[in-house]
Amino acid sequence: MTIAADKLPDTMRAMVLERPGSALVLRDLPLPVLEDAGQVLLRVRACGVCRTDLHLVDGELPDPLLPVIPGHQIVGEVVAVAGGASSFQRGDRVGVPWLGFTDGSCRYCQRGQENLCPEARFTGYTLDGGYAEYVRADARFCFPLPQAAPDLALAPLLCAGLIGYRTWRLAGGSRPQRIGIYGFGAAAHIITQVAVHHGQQVYAFTREGDSEAQALALRLGAVWAGDSSTAPPEVLDVALVFAPAGELMVTALEQVDRGGTVVSGGIHMSDIPSFPYSLLWQERSLTSVANLTRADGEEFLALAAAIPVHTEVTTYALEDANQALADLRLGKFTGAAVLLV
Repeated sequence: MTIAADKLPDTMRAMVLERPGSALVLRDLPLPVLEDAGQVLLRVRACGVCRTDLHLVDGELPDPLLPVIPGHQIVGEVVAVAGGASSFQRGDRVGVPWLGFTDGSCRYCQRGQENLCPEARFTGYTLDGGYAEYVRADARFCFPLPQAAPDLALAPLLCAGLIGYRTWRLAGGSRPQRIGIYGFGAAAHIITQVAVHHGQQVYAFTREGDSEAQALALRLGAVWAGDSSTAPPEVLDVALVFAPAGELMVTALEQVDRGGTVVSGGIHMSDIPSFPYSLLWQERSLTSVANLTRADGEEFLALAAAIPVHTEVTTYALEDANQALADLRLGKFTGAAVLLV
């Protein structure tokens, strides 16, 4: 049984990727139908624009659902509930992240690594996402959102924040003292606030000459900001790499101390060039983050509210999603971009 709040429209507007390498197309589509127990239908209020969306559009991610509606940083209001979705009621404001489904039974899920589930499905990639007026979601993979924060502030937390948090945790969490962050965009400007809150020193690395991003980093509490090609004034304990440039993994490795870790927070990256073993020696390590878990979301959203984390947001209308992606590619804004639906 499906319980709807009121009379819903038969159709919705959505920005659709019909084939990789092409622009998104504005379409009128039928409203999603709740097919399985535990699903909810959301009226989208805001949806963050992520670099992963750009990789999807550019054809750099394999085997997407096609056609597909991108977007996986969704703030929405529950307007219909399928039988079994008892965790939410109509009118609740919820967040929908990248991880949209796991089988719950594989060895990865059983040992707390649902982010590695082979049967996982992902919002805005293998499931339709939030570049639309409505979205269908599995209630088990939605997060309740604090009522005080506005939609625009919350949307970037649902991927940029979550992936930034998991990257920071894999790099040692609050233990390292000196943290380098390469690629100062949406994830970096959020996790900088988390690190500063824990008394850590943040060294921010940006595109060459990006004075706006460097100024934002310093305003958020970084102790130093400069170009990615520049050596920091202190040796780093760990480095987080959010830019999709493989050569930065080597650059970061050159700057970390003995026993240091370099963590890639991206889903896609250009090839990492060869480098001498001496850079890796003395127990340095390279690793990556894959997706997120629901536990990550619960921990991070509680922490973000307690700090509280401030998000720097540039807004776009739904029909301007292509412009938002183009501006993201060129680094035309600092912080995060959000579609206001």
